[in-house]
Amino acid sequence: MCAPQADEPPSRGVLPYDPQDVGRRQAETGMRAQIADLVAEADTQLRGGLWELDAGDAALARKAAASLAEAVGPAAEQQTLLVIKRLEHLREALAVLAVTLARTHGPLAWFLARAITALSPVLTWRALPAAGQRQSFGTTVPTPSELQDAEEAVRHLHTTLAHTGEGR
Repeated sequence: MCAPQADEPPSRGVLPYDPQDVGRRQAETGMRAQIADLVAEADTQLRGGLWELDAGDAALARKAAASLAEAVGPAAEQQTLLVIKRLEHLREALAVLAVTLARTHGPLAWFLARAITALSPVLTWRALPAAGQRQSFGTTVPTPSELQDAEEAVRHLHTTLAHTGEGR
C-alpha cells in the first residue's frame, strides 16, 4: 500500500499530524497553546464522527466543566488573588481532571490525560519561598504570565468540556 502524498488529505481515521511532532511542540509551547492544539484535535474527531460521546461521558464532561469553572474563576478575579490562592485553584482544576479521568475510558479519558499532561507543570510550582530550606524538591515560583497561561488553559478546557457535554 502506498503512503498518501503530502498534498492529499488524510483518510478518515488517520491523524493529520505526526505524534512525535506533538510531543516536541508541547515542550516548546505554553499550556494554553497545548490545550488549543488538543481542543482542535478533539473538535476534528467530533465533527468527523470519529469520536462520539455516550450519555455517560457527556454527563461527565458537563460535570467536569462546571467544576473547572468553580476552580478557576474569571481572569479579573483570579488576578486579584495571592499567588498561593491562584496555585491552589490550579491544583484543584488538575484534581477535577484527574477524578474525571478515573471515571471514564476511551477517547474522553485520552483527551483528559493529554490535558493533565499539558497542565502538569503546575505541580512543580510553589508559592512559598525556599530560602533557608535545604530542598525545594525541584519546585519553582511561577511567573505571573505562567499563572495566567495556566488559568487561560483551564478556562479553555471548561468551555470545550461544556460544549462537548452538550453534544456539539
